Amino acid sequence: MKLFIGLGNPGTEYSRTRHNVGFMFIDFLATHYSAKPFQYNKKLLSQTTETVINDHKIILAKPQTYMNESGRAVFVLINFYKIKQEDIIVFHDDLDIKLGTFKIQKGKGPRVHNGIQSIEKALTSTNFWRGRIGIEHRDGPEKISGKEYVLQMLSDEERARLDFERYISEIEVLFQK
Repeated sequence: MKLFIGLGNPGTEYSRTRHNVGFMFIDFLATHYSAKPFQYNKKLLSQTTETVINDHKIILAKPQTYMNESGRAVFVLINFYKIKQEDIIVFHDDLDIKLGTFKIQKGKGPRVHNGIQSIEKALTSTNFWRGRIGIEHRDGPEKISGKEYVLQMLSDEERARLDFERYISEIEVLFQK
């Protein structure tokens, strides 16, 4: 069993922001792999559902603790499901890579990301996979701050460049190892 976690902030006011691409990707996977609707589980501090990818059971989760407290939910999830850290993938926005770029890396992440830092602190480890979804699309010498940028809504053009379908093959490769 594996645990796929999308990072984001709960609530409709955040649903289309750059910071919520982790939630968006988990929603895409749920649809792509015909998962049942997400259910909120107060004990798990998350919305969860299950699916199967290449004969592997996958728990899809969207923590409802807000980004900066993601570690609390991730800690509860891995203990409840008894999943090893190396069997989780956390999907999140990444300002260190360009919009539309996707990287899966173990133990490596953005220079600064409060959600990832919260998870590393809660797990006292960096030994987990990260699905880094690039959102950097700021131009010009006077960029707005990252904190402000990630909470802005994605434009339709930006959403189109987040072609999640392209990322599926990279995820399925993990099941061949």
